[in-house]
Amino acid sequence: MSGDVAAPVHGGRKIGFWTCTALVIGNVIGMGIFVLPASLAPYGFNALIGWVIVLAGCLMLARVFAQLARALPDAGGPYGYIHRTLGELPAYLALWTYWVSVWITNSALATGVVGYLVVVFPPLGALPPMWFAQGLLWAFVAINLCGVRTGGGMQILTTALKLLPMLAIALLGGWLLLTAPATYTAQLPTTPLTLGGVTAASTIALFAMIGIESASVPAARVDDPARTIPRSTMAGTILTAAIYIVVSAIPLLLIRQHELAEASAPFALVMDRYAVAGSGRWLALFVAISGLGALNGWTLLVGELTCTMAGNGVLPAVLARTNRHGTPVLALLVTGLLATTLVAMSYSKTLVAAFTFLTLLGTAATLPLYLGCALALGMLWRRRHAACATRRTLVVATACVLFVVFAFVGAGREPFLCALGLLAVGVPLYALSRLRRRSAVGAMSE
Repeated sequence: MSGDVAAPVHGGRKIGFWTCTALVIGNVIGMGIFVLPASLAPYGFNALIGWVIVLAGCLMLARVFAQLARALPDAGGPYGYIHRTLGELPAYLALWTYWVSVWITNSALATGVVGYLVVVFPPLGALPPMWFAQGLLWAFVAINLCGVRTGGGMQILTTALKLLPMLAIALLGGWLLLTAPATYTAQLPTTPLTLGGVTAASTIALFAMIGIESASVPAARVDDPARTIPRSTMAGTILTAAIYIVVSAIPLLLIRQHELAEASAPFALVMDRYAVAGSGRWLALFVAISGLGALNGWTLLVGELTCTMAGNGVLPAVLARTNRHGTPVLALLVTGLLATTLVAMSYSKTLVAAFTFLTLLGTAATLPLYLGCALALGMLWRRRHAACATRRTLVVATACVLFVVFAFVGAGREPFLCALGLLAVGVPLYALSRLRRRSAVGAMSE
């Protein structure tokens, strides 16, 4: 990993604006927005304030990734951004924790999808939920083994379908506001507003926005990355933020706080109670499609990310090997096995508790990458890079650093310590990779 580092370019066609935008929207709108109302219910109105903070912070983060893509279009994604500005070790540690967070995210998505699929098809409730979730993980590993174009095409389809339940919830909320506004004040949450509650709720809510960096991760596969990645990143993030603002408050205001906290499919509960009886089941079908689309997108990204890290010496080189479709087969199999193991561990809790635990852990593991990219943008401003020399660049970079610190505080002691532990585990692995590369160079020079 010396000099400029970029993701390895595999064979196959490039992906363009629509696939990249679908990756952003599809990976952000996964299961988080549909399951998190239950996780956030104990925080009451603290959750709504947390949502506002998270959405504002994520728009700033989207600006960071967009500006980095314009300034360093050949860097190969977040690893290259950090490597060129902050150095090899910070880039390694940021990408290492992010890599862990991606397969944690796959575990959380599979767990959330199970809750909604059981609502759609009640007989599936007879299946052990842990095995069900693990089966979903491996189904999407199999799909992505057929190549990035297959996974990308499915991503566009599922992204279009997943917007339907969001539209249904928004229309229902608007109809109730016009015809029965009292329903919004009949059973308001009673939890008092506190700074601790806002910060904790913000970190949980942040999980629902993770994925705004999705277009930049497979940068080596993107057609005209300097133009495509910024456009798709901003378009996907703005659209997602607008949708979340509309729909995030509805379950909290319409369902009793304690009942919402125990709901495995909160949006389906809202539809069954305030729309046509049985409509929640149909909504749950599209929510499940949303989660499956996100699971597909994150599976695609974790394979590409693992291959990139292996190609740069961060992980064993064997993980960079691809099949005739240009797919990193072993990378997908290894990360699938890791996600499967984490699903098994998380099901010692209830479904909602397991999902909440995985979201906090996955968010904490993602934050080092966000911090590294924000600092990378600040470093480009300091160096007076032509694309980053304005005062606005400094404001964006500073705001993102403060947002990441805020999110770390909100994560709480246990997830924060887990993130530190991941960083600590990465240090000896980094030393081992450097030793291995030096040995390889020495062997070649003999």
